[in-house]
Amino acid sequence: MDNNKKAIINPYSAAGIVAAQSLGEPGTQMTMRTFHYAGVAEHVPTGLPRLIELVDSKKEPKKPLINIYLKSAYSRSETKVREVADELESILLSEVADVTEEMGKRIIRVIMRPEDAKALHVTSSMVEKAIKKTVVTLDVEKEEERTFVVKVKKAAGTGDEPVLKILRKLTGKLAKTLVKGIAGIKRAVVVRDKDGEHFIRASGFNIRDVVLRDEVDSTRIYTNNVMELWKIFGIEAARKALVFEITQVMEMQNLAVDPRHIMLLADAMCADGKVKSIGRHGLSGEKAGVLGRAAFEETIKHLVNAAVTAEEDNLVGVTENIIVGQTIPIGTGKIKLRMRADK
Repeated sequence: MDNNKKAIINPYSAAGIVAAQSLGEPGTQMTMRTFHYAGVAEHVPTGLPRLIELVDSKKEPKKPLINIYLKSAYSRSETKVREVADELESILLSEVADVTEEMGKRIIRVIMRPEDAKALHVTSSMVEKAIKKTVVTLDVEKEEERTFVVKVKKAAGTGDEPVLKILRKLTGKLAKTLVKGIAGIKRAVVVRDKDGEHFIRASGFNIRDVVLRDEVDSTRIYTNNVMELWKIFGIEAARKALVFEITQVMEMQNLAVDPRHIMLLADAMCADGKVKSIGRHGLSGEKAGVLGRAAFEETIKHLVNAAVTAEEDNLVGVTENIIVGQTIPIGTGKIKLRMRADK
Protein backbone atom coordinates (compact mmCIF):
# COMPACT_ATOMS: atom_id res chain seq x y z
CA MET A 1 0.00 0.00 0.00
CA ASP A 2 1.46 3.39 -0.95
CA ASN A 3 1.82 6.29 1.52
CA ASN A 4 -1.14 8.20 0.05
CA LYS A 5 -3.49 5.27 0.75
CA LYS A 6 -2.06 4.94 4.28
CA ALA A 7 -2.79 8.60 4.94
CA ILE A 8 -6.50 8.28 4.12
CA ILE A 9 -8.67 7.84 7.21
CA ASN A 10 -11.38 5.22 7.44
CA PRO A 11 -14.93 6.16 6.44
CA TYR A 12 -16.98 7.76 9.26
CA SER A 13 -13.92 8.18 11.51
CA ALA A 14 -14.31 10.74 14.29
CA ALA A 15 -11.75 13.10 12.73
CA GLY A 16 -12.90 16.17 14.65
CA ILE A 17 -12.92 14.44 18.03
CA VAL A 18 -9.47 12.89 17.47
CA ALA A 19 -8.11 16.30 16.39
CA ALA A 20 -9.66 17.96 19.46
CA GLN A 21 -8.09 15.37 21.75
CA SER A 22 -4.78 15.60 19.90
CA LEU A 23 -4.64 19.36 20.58
CA GLY A 24 -6.37 19.45 23.95
CA GLU A 25 -4.43 16.71 25.74
CA PRO A 26 -0.95 18.26 25.21
CA GLY A 27 -2.44 21.52 26.48
CA THR A 28 -2.60 19.99 29.97
CA GLN A 29 1.18 19.45 29.88
CA MET A 30 2.13 22.94 28.75
CA THR A 31 4.16 25.16 31.03
CA MET A 32 3.22 28.75 31.78
CA ARG A 33 6.70 30.09 30.99
CA THR A 34 7.27 33.10 28.77
CA PHE A 35 9.78 33.29 25.95
CA HIS A 36 12.26 36.12 25.38
CA TYR A 37 12.59 36.98 21.69
CA ALA A 38 16.14 37.95 20.70
CA GLY A 39 16.66 41.65 21.34
CA VAL A 40 13.03 42.63 21.78
CA ALA A 41 12.69 43.79 25.35
CA GLU A 42 9.49 41.88 25.98
CA HIS A 43 8.52 38.45 27.15
CA VAL A 44 6.16 36.87 24.64
CA PRO A 45 3.61 34.36 25.98
CA THR A 46 4.06 30.76 24.87
CA GLY A 47 2.43 27.50 25.91
CA LEU A 48 -1.15 27.48 27.16
CA PRO A 49 -1.65 31.29 27.38
CA ARG A 50 -0.60 31.69 23.73
CA LEU A 51 -2.73 28.70 22.59
CA ILE A 52 -5.80 30.18 24.33
CA GLU A 53 -5.05 33.54 22.66
CA LEU A 54 -5.05 31.85 19.23
CA VAL A 55 -8.14 29.64 19.56
CA ASP A 56 -10.10 32.53 21.11
CA SER A 57 -9.10 34.66 18.07
CA LYS A 58 -8.28 37.64 20.27
CA LYS A 59 -8.32 40.99 18.45
CA GLU A 60 -4.77 41.63 19.55
CA PRO A 61 -2.15 39.37 21.19
CA LYS A 62 -0.90 40.36 24.62
CA LYS A 63 2.55 40.98 23.16
CA PRO A 64 2.28 41.62 19.41
CA LEU A 65 5.45 41.23 17.32
CA ILE A 66 6.29 42.17 13.75
CA ASN A 67 9.12 40.90 11.53
CA ILE A 68 10.07 43.42 8.84
CA TYR A 69 12.30 42.22 6.01
CA LEU A 70 13.92 44.80 3.76
CA LYS A 71 14.67 44.69 0.04
CA SER A 72 18.00 43.06 -0.90
CA ALA A 73 19.67 46.46 -1.46
CA TYR A 74 19.39 47.11 2.30
CA SER A 75 19.14 43.72 4.05
CA ARG A 76 22.82 42.69 3.70
CA SER A 77 24.10 45.79 5.50
CA GLU A 78 23.45 45.83 9.24
CA THR A 79 24.10 49.59 9.36
CA LYS A 80 21.42 50.33 6.73
CA VAL A 81 18.91 48.05 8.47
CA ARG A 82 19.64 49.74 11.81
CA GLU A 83 19.02 53.16 10.22
CA VAL A 84 15.63 52.00 8.90
CA ALA A 85 14.81 50.46 12.33
CA ASP A 86 15.49 53.85 13.98
CA GLU A 87 13.22 55.61 11.50
CA LEU A 88 10.37 53.08 11.96
CA GLU A 89 10.36 53.13 15.77
CA SER A 90 7.58 55.38 17.06
CA ILE A 91 8.55 58.19 19.42
CA LEU A 92 5.80 59.97 21.37
CA LEU A 93 6.06 63.57 22.58
CA SER A 94 6.05 62.46 26.24
CA GLU A 95 9.26 60.45 25.58
CA VAL A 96 11.26 63.54 24.57
CA ALA A 97 9.47 66.41 26.35
CA ASP A 98 7.58 67.40 29.49
CA VAL A 99 4.00 68.42 28.70
CA THR A 100 2.48 70.52 31.49
CA GLU A 101 -0.72 72.54 31.72
CA GLU A 102 -0.95 75.95 33.41
CA MET A 103 -4.60 76.39 34.24
CA GLY A 104 -4.30 80.03 35.40
CA LYS A 105 -2.68 81.21 32.16
CA ARG A 106 -4.77 78.86 29.94
CA ILE A 107 -1.63 77.48 28.29
CA ILE A 108 0.14 74.16 27.76
CA ARG A 109 3.92 74.30 28.01
CA VAL A 110 6.04 71.73 26.14
CA ILE A 111 9.69 71.63 27.29
CA MET A 112 12.00 69.30 25.40
CA ARG A 113 14.49 67.14 27.30
CA PRO A 114 17.78 67.59 25.35
CA GLU A 115 19.38 64.26 26.39
CA ASP A 116 16.32 62.17 25.50
CA ALA A 117 15.75 64.05 22.23
CA LYS A 118 19.40 63.57 21.20
CA ALA A 119 19.35 59.85 22.06
CA LEU A 120 16.17 59.33 20.01
CA HIS A 121 17.31 61.61 17.12
CA VAL A 122 14.42 64.05 17.57
CA THR A 123 14.85 67.72 16.62
CA SER A 124 12.93 70.77 17.84
CA SER A 125 11.45 71.29 14.35
CA MET A 126 10.00 67.72 14.49
CA VAL A 127 8.44 68.48 17.87
CA GLU A 128 7.01 71.80 16.63
CA LYS A 129 5.51 70.12 13.55
CA ALA A 130 3.91 67.38 15.70
CA ILE A 131 2.40 69.94 18.11
CA LYS A 132 0.94 72.05 15.27
CA LYS A 133 -0.55 68.95 13.64
CA THR A 134 -2.35 68.05 16.90
CA VAL A 135 -3.61 71.56 17.80
CA VAL A 136 -4.54 72.79 14.33
CA THR A 137 -6.82 75.68 15.40
CA LEU A 138 -4.68 76.97 18.30
CA ASP A 139 -1.70 79.34 18.49
CA VAL A 140 1.70 77.72 19.08
CA GLU A 141 4.59 79.97 20.12
CA LYS A 142 8.26 79.06 20.39
CA GLU A 143 9.46 80.62 23.66
CA GLU A 144 13.03 79.33 23.54
CA GLU A 145 14.98 76.85 21.39
CA ARG A 146 13.33 73.85 23.07
CA THR A 147 10.20 75.32 24.69
CA PHE A 148 6.80 75.65 23.03
CA VAL A 149 3.62 77.24 24.36
CA VAL A 150 0.10 76.30 23.20
CA LYS A 151 -2.49 78.99 23.98
CA VAL A 152 -5.86 77.43 24.72
CA LYS A 153 -8.80 79.74 24.30
CA LYS A 154 -12.38 79.00 23.23
CA ALA A 155 -11.43 77.09 20.08
CA ALA A 156 -13.70 76.72 17.08
CA GLY A 157 -15.91 73.65 17.08
CA THR A 158 -15.60 72.95 20.82
CA GLY A 159 -19.24 73.85 21.61
CA ASP A 160 -20.10 74.61 25.25
CA GLU A 161 -17.21 72.63 26.71
CA PRO A 162 -15.34 74.58 29.44
CA VAL A 163 -11.86 75.87 28.51
CA LEU A 164 -10.22 74.06 31.45
CA LYS A 165 -11.71 70.74 30.32
CA ILE A 166 -10.39 71.37 26.79
CA LEU A 167 -6.99 72.20 28.31
CA ARG A 168 -6.86 68.93 30.27
CA LYS A 169 -7.94 66.81 27.26
CA LEU A 170 -5.44 68.53 24.98
CA THR A 171 -2.57 67.94 27.42
CA GLY A 172 -3.24 64.19 27.36
CA LYS A 173 -3.60 64.23 23.58
CA LEU A 174 -0.30 66.10 23.13
CA ALA A 175 1.58 63.68 25.39
CA LYS A 176 0.52 60.80 23.09
CA THR A 177 1.32 62.70 19.87
CA LEU A 178 3.58 60.85 17.43
CA VAL A 179 6.74 62.85 16.81
CA LYS A 180 8.66 60.35 14.72
CA GLY A 181 8.31 56.86 13.21
CA ILE A 182 5.26 54.67 12.61
CA ALA A 183 2.41 54.47 15.11
CA GLY A 184 2.39 51.24 17.10
CA ILE A 185 5.94 50.13 16.22
CA LYS A 186 8.08 50.07 19.38
CA ARG A 187 11.50 48.73 20.41
CA ALA A 188 12.72 47.91 16.90
CA VAL A 189 15.89 45.81 16.89
CA VAL A 190 18.01 44.28 14.13
CA VAL A 191 18.15 40.47 14.03
CA ARG A 192 20.18 38.22 11.75
CA ASP A 193 18.53 35.09 10.37
CA LYS A 194 20.19 31.75 9.61
CA ASP A 195 20.87 32.82 5.99
CA GLY A 196 22.90 35.80 7.16
CA GLU A 197 20.18 38.31 6.22
CA HIS A 198 19.35 41.16 8.60
CA PHE A 199 15.74 42.04 9.38
CA ILE A 200 13.88 44.18 11.90
CA ARG A 201 11.91 42.67 14.77
CA ALA A 202 9.72 45.08 16.69
CA SER A 203 6.89 45.20 19.16
CA GLY A 204 3.58 46.07 17.48
CA PHE A 205 1.80 45.13 14.25
CA ASN A 206 1.03 48.18 12.07
CA ILE A 207 1.57 46.44 8.70
CA ARG A 208 -0.56 48.92 6.74
CA ASP A 209 1.84 51.83 7.39
CA VAL A 210 5.07 49.80 7.44
CA VAL A 211 4.63 48.51 3.86
CA LEU A 212 4.40 52.09 2.57
CA ARG A 213 8.14 52.47 3.22
CA ASP A 214 10.24 52.01 0.06
CA GLU A 215 12.90 49.94 1.85
CA VAL A 216 10.41 47.33 3.13
CA ASP A 217 9.87 44.05 1.26
CA SER A 218 6.06 43.84 1.51
CA THR A 219 6.03 40.17 0.39
CA ARG A 220 7.85 38.97 3.53
CA ILE A 221 6.35 41.02 6.33
CA TYR A 222 4.88 38.98 9.19
CA THR A 223 3.18 39.55 12.53
CA ASN A 224 2.00 37.16 15.22
CA ASN A 225 -1.33 39.03 15.21
CA VAL A 226 -3.52 36.65 13.15
CA MET A 227 -6.47 39.09 13.07
CA GLU A 228 -4.28 41.83 11.55
CA LEU A 229 -3.06 39.43 8.84
CA TRP A 230 -6.68 38.50 8.08
CA LYS A 231 -7.74 42.17 7.71
CA ILE A 232 -4.85 43.02 5.37
CA PHE A 233 -3.99 39.82 3.46
CA GLY A 234 -7.25 37.86 3.67
CA ILE A 235 -8.52 34.60 5.14
CA GLU A 236 -5.97 32.28 3.48
CA ALA A 237 -3.10 34.22 5.07
CA ALA A 238 -4.88 34.09 8.45
CA ARG A 239 -5.40 30.32 8.14
CA LYS A 240 -1.73 29.77 7.30
CA ALA A 241 -0.66 32.01 10.20
CA LEU A 242 -2.90 30.07 12.60
CA VAL A 243 -1.32 26.77 11.53
CA PHE A 244 2.19 28.27 11.89
CA GLU A 245 1.55 29.87 15.29
CA ILE A 246 -0.11 26.78 16.83
CA THR A 247 2.66 24.54 15.44
CA GLN A 248 5.25 26.89 16.97
CA VAL A 249 3.52 26.71 20.37
CA MET A 250 3.59 22.89 20.26
CA GLU A 251 7.20 22.68 19.08
CA MET A 252 8.43 25.06 21.80
CA GLN A 253 6.96 22.69 24.37
CA ASN A 254 8.48 19.64 22.60
CA LEU A 255 5.01 18.23 21.96
CA ALA A 256 4.45 16.18 18.81
CA VAL A 257 1.05 16.85 17.24
CA ASP A 258 0.01 15.66 13.79
CA PRO A 259 -0.02 18.75 11.52
CA ARG A 260 -3.33 17.57 10.00
CA HIS A 261 -5.06 18.07 13.34
CA ILE A 262 -3.76 21.63 13.56
CA MET A 263 -4.82 22.24 9.96
CA LEU A 264 -8.32 20.89 10.68
CA LEU A 265 -8.67 23.33 13.60
CA ALA A 266 -7.49 26.26 11.44
CA ASP A 267 -9.85 25.18 8.62
CA ALA A 268 -12.81 25.06 11.01
CA MET A 269 -11.97 28.52 12.39
CA CYS A 270 -11.59 30.07 8.91
CA ALA A 271 -14.24 28.13 6.93
CA ASP A 272 -16.74 31.01 6.73
CA GLY A 273 -14.24 33.56 5.42
CA LYS A 274 -13.61 35.15 8.80
CA VAL A 275 -11.56 34.04 11.79
CA LYS A 276 -13.94 32.61 14.39
CA SER A 277 -13.13 31.62 17.94
CA ILE A 278 -13.78 28.11 19.23
CA GLY A 279 -15.89 29.11 22.25
CA ARG A 280 -19.52 30.07 22.80
CA HIS A 281 -19.24 33.20 20.63
CA GLY A 282 -17.79 31.17 17.76
CA LEU A 283 -17.96 27.58 16.55
CA SER A 284 -19.41 25.97 19.70
CA GLY A 285 -22.18 28.57 19.88
CA GLU A 286 -23.11 27.97 16.24
CA LYS A 287 -23.55 24.19 16.23
CA ALA A 288 -26.41 22.90 14.09
CA GLY A 289 -28.15 21.07 16.95
CA VAL A 290 -29.88 22.74 19.90
CA LEU A 291 -28.70 20.07 22.35
CA GLY A 292 -25.13 20.35 21.03
CA ARG A 293 -25.11 24.10 21.76
CA ALA A 294 -26.81 23.64 25.12
CA ALA A 295 -24.29 20.99 26.21
CA PHE A 296 -21.37 23.43 25.94
CA GLU A 297 -22.28 26.69 27.74
CA GLU A 298 -25.32 28.90 28.41
CA THR A 299 -27.61 25.84 28.52
CA ILE A 300 -30.85 27.57 29.54
CA LYS A 301 -30.45 30.36 26.97
CA HIS A 302 -30.15 27.90 24.07
CA LEU A 303 -33.06 25.73 25.24
CA VAL A 304 -35.37 28.72 25.83
CA ASN A 305 -34.53 30.27 22.44
CA ALA A 306 -35.14 26.92 20.71
CA ALA A 307 -38.48 26.50 22.51
CA VAL A 308 -39.60 30.04 21.62
CA THR A 309 -38.80 29.55 17.91
CA ALA A 310 -39.95 25.90 17.77
CA GLU A 311 -36.52 24.78 16.57
CA GLU A 312 -35.99 21.12 15.74
CA ASP A 313 -32.92 19.03 16.53
CA ASN A 314 -32.27 16.30 13.98
CA LEU A 315 -29.62 14.64 16.20
CA VAL A 316 -26.86 14.79 13.59
CA GLY A 317 -23.95 15.35 15.98
CA VAL A 318 -22.17 13.24 18.59
CA THR A 319 -23.18 15.27 21.67
CA GLU A 320 -26.92 15.23 20.90
CA ASN A 321 -27.03 11.44 20.52
CA ILE A 322 -25.13 10.86 23.76
CA ILE A 323 -27.63 13.11 25.58
CA VAL A 324 -30.65 11.15 24.32
CA GLY A 325 -28.91 7.78 24.76
CA GLN A 326 -28.66 6.79 21.11
CA THR A 327 -25.79 5.24 19.21
CA ILE A 328 -23.56 8.02 17.94
CA PRO A 329 -23.43 8.41 14.13
CA ILE A 330 -19.69 7.72 13.84
CA GLY A 331 -17.69 4.67 12.82
CA THR A 332 -19.75 1.49 13.09
CA GLY A 333 -22.64 3.56 14.48
CA LYS A 334 -23.06 5.09 11.04
CA ILE A 335 -23.23 1.72 9.23
CA LYS A 336 -26.63 0.14 8.72
CA LEU A 337 -26.81 -3.52 7.71
CA ARG A 338 -29.59 -4.95 5.63
CA MET A 339 -30.10 -8.70 5.72
CA ARG A 340 -32.17 -10.80 3.35
CA ALA A 341 -33.74 -13.60 5.41
CA ASP A 342 -34.34 -16.99 3.83
CA LYS A 343 -37.98 -17.60 2.92
